Amino acid sequence: MVRDPYAVLGVAKDASTAEIKKAYRKLAKSNHPDLHPGDAKAEQTFKEISQAHTLLGDADKRARYDAGEIDASGQERPQAHFHDQAAGGPGGFRYTSRGDAPDLDDLFANMFGDRGGFGAAGHRPIRGQDIRYALAVDFLDAIKGTKSRVTMGDGSTLDIALPKGLRDGQTIRLKGKGMPGVNGAGHGDALVTVSVRPHPQFRRQGDDIHLTLPVDLGDAVLGGKIQVQTVTGSVSLTIPENSNSGRVLRLKGQGVRRDGKPAGDQYVTLQISLPATPDPALKDFLRQQREKAAQVDEAIAA
Repeated sequence: MVRDPYAVLGVAKDASTAEIKKAYRKLAKSNHPDLHPGDAKAEQTFKEISQAHTLLGDADKRARYDAGEIDASGQERPQAHFHDQAAGGPGGFRYTSRGDAPDLDDLFANMFGDRGGFGAAGHRPIRGQDIRYALAVDFLDAIKGTKSRVTMGDGSTLDIALPKGLRDGQTIRLKGKGMPGVNGAGHGDALVTVSVRPHPQFRRQGDDIHLTLPVDLGDAVLGGKIQVQTVTGSVSLTIPENSNSGRVLRLKGQGVRRDGKPAGDQYVTLQISLPATPDPALKDFLRQQREKAAQVDEAIAA
């Protein structure tokens, strides 16, 4: 038996769309089959989570579920419709001359025809349901683009090409990869929502990349060229003389590159880093400079 989708996602029945989406993403990440290879229970849980979000994430389907028109799996509830008809509500069946027995042809036409089912009143094509999946990718794979494999709710896999420049939370639509349609209608789509894992060095803001770069005191004071990593490889960066910690240098065009869009930049924030082992000569030099500065202050004060 399919569980109540609200219980599966752990949200109240008056939860907002944002709350439902947040709960789905959190559960999908922790229960994704890629993180639990060979775990049948985790796979089943992930399938339930995806199915619950497919229903509650769609405003129309959610309203119909709340009204009792469809069940937790998204299927019609003909019993409820039959009860409404038998009670003499709108669209009820007609009676024949054979006492109080209903005309079965008319009954099934009313039960299923209006909803595009299998009754005599019509075979209205109904497009298949969309299915939602969550996919976690590494930071650099999202920047450069890659191929990845999504595990479907039924355990099958789907290989997809991820375009370069993917953003955290972006959704990719795979046409025709969802549930099959009814009465000759087409399949629904697969909607893959991407979450990007953080990187230990790079941070993304829009299409720009930010990096904090440790530099030694000599390079900060004297300037020079050093190699710095970007999302696409190593490049040479010129450090101006007398650069303080916090100074920001720009590497034009070394940020995120997306098709049809200008490339972003990389911004490098300098951070002066002293050697782990004290340098006696450096300490003597700085001590002498401190003494000279003190002598100048005394002379000015006198």
